[in-house]
Amino acid sequence: MSSQSDDTSPNAPSRNSPGRLRAAIASVLAAIVVAAGSGFVVFASQLRDAETRPARQADGIVVLTGGSSRVSDAMELLAAGYGKRLLISGVHPTSTASDISRSVQESQSWFNCCVDLDRSAVSTRSNASETRRWAHERGFKSLIVVTSNYHMPRAIVELSHAMPDVSLVPYAVVGDKWREEPWWTGGTTFRLVLSEYAKYLAAELRVHLADIGIELSLDPFEPAPGGAATRRPTTAQAN
Repeated sequence: MSSQSDDTSPNAPSRNSPGRLRAAIASVLAAIVVAAGSGFVVFASQLRDAETRPARQADGIVVLTGGSSRVSDAMELLAAGYGKRLLISGVHPTSTASDISRSVQESQSWFNCCVDLDRSAVSTRSNASETRRWAHERGFKSLIVVTSNYHMPRAIVELSHAMPDVSLVPYAVVGDKWREEPWWTGGTTFRLVLSEYAKYLAAELRVHLADIGIELSLDPFEPAPGGAATRRPTTAQAN
């Protein structure tokens, strides 16, 4: 009497299929975690812990509002001759030119002659759109970009995508909390960097998709068109 043979037909279900599927999923998840972790290390390595003057002058200067001392640092660069004009992008609609100039009294004469205000931008993406319009109207081919160090990588992604024909020179502003202690030791600062990394990845993904012809109308981290964007009752909205 012959023994029962195993079913080895091509259509027979594999007893190991569930195990193989779990192993494949685990491998994919592990790869994602490693990639995200490596990317975060690269992102964090870009964040400067000290302010360094731009290596060269530019046609104009743009400051993206939202962080402490960004505007005053940009005004100092303007007064030092690093650019012909300054755009302050993201000014709160209720803030007047005099409101802002009072905070930079030492540079008030420069403010009166050489500063333009953008009240339309409510996000980094719209900062880039308004900066492109301003730069093209004035024929500027190079800009010094002033924003906080943690925000600079995403700002450069958005501005480069909006203005591939304009040379960008970053000037990263370092806040007081950043100077006081390493960012990875402070809970608030660490969460800020993690949040900014997620926004940076989203911006990179959207820009890469746009380069291959896939346009995403919405960014998960910016307000929807026509939506009620929350603006702080200060000079500008934070990025």
